Amino acid sequence: MLKITSLQNPRVKQVIQLQKASERKAQNVFIIEGQREIFLALQAGYTLTTLFFCDELKLDWDVKYPLDIVSIKTELIYISKEVFEKIAYRENTTGLVAIAATKKQLLQDLLLPENPLIVVLENIEKPGNIGAILRTADAANIDAVLLCNNQTDLYNPNTIRSSVGCLFTNQIVTCSNEDALAFLKEKNITIYTTYLETAQQYHQTNFTQSSAIIMGSEANGVSSFWVENANAAIKIPMNGKIDSINVSTAAAIIIFEAKRQRGF
Repeated sequence: MLKITSLQNPRVKQVIQLQKASERKAQNVFIIEGQREIFLALQAGYTLTTLFFCDELKLDWDVKYPLDIVSIKTELIYISKEVFEKIAYRENTTGLVAIAATKKQLLQDLLLPENPLIVVLENIEKPGNIGAILRTADAANIDAVLLCNNQTDLYNPNTIRSSVGCLFTNQIVTCSNEDALAFLKEKNITIYTTYLETAQQYHQTNFTQSSAIIMGSEANGVSSFWVENANAAIKIPMNGKIDSINVSTAAAIIIFEAKRQRGF
């Protein structure tokens, strides 16, 4: 088993490079930190190519040894506390950092129930907002999340961190607006786009049928593409001095109204 204690080791530099989207894309791998996140990724069928572990930092591992959670094809590397602190993106990750192969799920791969509830995120720029929405999607047991014309890498460390592993518990597809629209129409899914310039309020909308909720970018909201192609536009009434709330908050409000109507 390889043991790394030097901060100058080439493998350490390789891991740090994966914090860049260009490197993740070039190598088709990404970083996962923390026991919970790693376990969820394994349960979702992700393949770990490498697992770095630091015995000095293990706080509450549910396994006696990292070998218990990975396949024989995963390279296990022991690292010192100093090396772990160098490669870790966040704190308190119980001494585990993994490199995993990316997965690309296609629209035709989605497993949907008879009456699905789908969230479509268009041009979301901040990985923290994507992560927060994925947490809500998991809590509400949303059937799928579509990322359209995405402005940030799905495997951005901030997305994984803010989703607390829910990136691995949701069905997620990255696609274009056009492909998403064609898919929703083919499945006879009613499209509701959030739009300030409408009279129809979200809580007066029937979400009990097959539904897709379109959420737009933090700065500009949804594009004209979805406004023109939606079955209906909906809004959240606001009585303050500004006319917007954070996209992750807005998504949570509408998602849980839809779930309330469906009897959870």
